[in-house]
Amino acid sequence: MSETDVLWTVQDVSEFLRVPVATIYQWRVRHEGPQAMRIGRHLRFDPETVRAWSRDQLEVV
Repeated sequence: MSETDVLWTVQDVSEFLRVPVATIYQWRVRHEGPQAMRIGRHLRFDPETVRAWSRDQLEVV
């Protein structure tokens, strides 16, 4: 399995974005963060979706 085939956990997203895990969950409640999928009881994120979402957060000054 290549690295591009691996889905990220909430912890992986937290480390990538350098925000607390609790922030990821708060964003989910408010429908503000990157989209995730639920696999059983677990949240999983497509790394490219997270990267695209983070690029969309750029502020234009």
